[in-house]
Amino acid sequence: MKIAHFSRWGFLMAAAGSAVGLGNIWKFPYITGVYGGGAFVLVYLLTVVFVGFSVMIAEMMIGYLGRRDGVGAFEELAPRHKEKWKYAGFMGLSGTLVMFYYSVVIGWIFHYIILSFGALPATVSDAESLYNQFLKQDIIGQLLFHTIAFLITTSVLIRGIKGGIEKFNLILMPALMLIIAGMLIYAMNMDSFSKAVTYMFVPDWSKLTSEAFAVAVGHAFFTLSLGMGAIMIYSASLPKDSNLVRASIFVIITDTLIALAAGLFLFTFLFQYGAEPAKGPGLVFISLPTVFHAMGGVGNILSILFFLALAFAGLTSAVSLVEPMVQYLIDRWDMSRFKAAVSMGLFFYVFGIVAILSEIDATSAFLTWGGKNFFDWADYITSAVLLPFAGLIMAIFVGHVMEKERVASVLKTHMGWFYPVWRFNIRYIAPVALIFVMLNLLGIITI
Repeated sequence: MKIAHFSRWGFLMAAAGSAVGLGNIWKFPYITGVYGGGAFVLVYLLTVVFVGFSVMIAEMMIGYLGRRDGVGAFEELAPRHKEKWKYAGFMGLSGTLVMFYYSVVIGWIFHYIILSFGALPATVSDAESLYNQFLKQDIIGQLLFHTIAFLITTSVLIRGIKGGIEKFNLILMPALMLIIAGMLIYAMNMDSFSKAVTYMFVPDWSKLTSEAFAVAVGHAFFTLSLGMGAIMIYSASLPKDSNLVRASIFVIITDTLIALAAGLFLFTFLFQYGAEPAKGPGLVFISLPTVFHAMGGVGNILSILFFLALAFAGLTSAVSLVEPMVQYLIDRWDMSRFKAAVSMGLFFYVFGIVAILSEIDATSAFLTWGGKNFFDWADYITSAVLLPFAGLIMAIFVGHVMEKERVASVLKTHMGWFYPVWRFNIRYIAPVALIFVMLNLLGIITI
C-alpha cells in the first residue's frame, strides 16, 4: 500500500520529534555530570558520529528504498532469503513495547503540569513524599493521565502522516525548541550559569572510565530513537531524491543541542538554589519542583513551561513509537488507518494499566518477579535487548546483506570522502559497539 509523503520540513520535524524524548531532558544532563562533563560530551559526540549517525543512515535507507512497512521493506531490499529477512521488520514492535511504560510516564508529566498551577513542594522530603504518593497510591490519577496520553497519541495516528503526525510535530517541535531556548536565556542571567557550564563542559578526565564509554554509546543510540522502526517508517514517506545525509545531520544536531541546552538550564537552576543533581525521574519530579518553589511566583511559570516541554518531547516520541506497527497493520492486514491506530493504541493502553498496577502498593507484589516489577521489566527488556538488537540487525543488513552498489548509489554523492568511513563504521564499528552495549546492559560483561 502506498504510504503518504511528508514534506521535507515535516519529515525533519517528525524525525527530530521522534529522537528528542524524555531521555534528552532527564538523563543526558545527569550522565554528563557524572562521567566527566566535557570529557563525556566529547566521547558522546564521537559515538554519535561513528555509531549513532551510521545506524541512523542505515535505518533511513531501509525505509527510503523499501517504501513499505518495516516487514515489507526488508523483504523488498533483501537480495536473497527474503522470507527470513522479513522477520527483521518486526523490530517496529519494540517501539510499541516501549509505550507500555512511556505512556505512563507522560501521564506523570501531565499530573505535574496541573500541580505547577498550585503550591509546589518546599523541601526535597515533601517533593519525594508527593511523588511516591502519586506513584504508589493514586491509581485513579495515574489512570486518568495515562488515558489522556493514549487519547492524544491515538488521535494523531488516526489522522495519518500528513494530517496527523506532520501537523502535530510542526506545532509541538518548534514550541518545544522555543521553551528550551527561553529557559536557557533565563538561566544565562543567573549567577550559577557559569558553574553549570563548568559542570557540563570542563573535562574531568578522572571520571572518564570504561563504563563512561559504554554509557555514551548506549545513550547516543537510544536518544536518536534508533532500532524502534520509527525513523525507518518515517523515511518511507520521504519524497524521492531526498538527501538522507543532510536529514540525519539535522536530526542529530537538533537532538544534541536540545540535550545540552536542557542540561545547562537545569543545572543552573539546581546550583542557584543549592539543590543536588539527581538521576532520571528524581531530577524531574523531586529536585526540580523544590527549586521552582524557591523561585517564587516565577517558579510556577517556569515549572509549567518545563513540564509542557517535557510533555511535548514525550508525545512526539510516543507517536513515532506506535506508527511502525500501525503501518504494518495497514499494509499486511489491510486495516483502515482508524482501526489500525485504535488497535495499537488499545494494545499499549492495556499494558500501560498493568505497568501502573505494578507500581501501586496494593498490587505491586502480584506484578513483581526477579527483583523487578512489570514497569521495570518493560523498560529493561526494551532497552537492554530489543532496541540494541534491532540496531545490530539493521547495521548487518545494510553493511553486509544489501547490494553494495545500491547503497552507494544513494549515499556516495552526498557523503563524498566520508562514504568509505561510514561504510566501515556500519560494517564493523557499529555492530561491535552495539553487541558490547547489549552485553553490558544484560550484565554478561561488566566494566
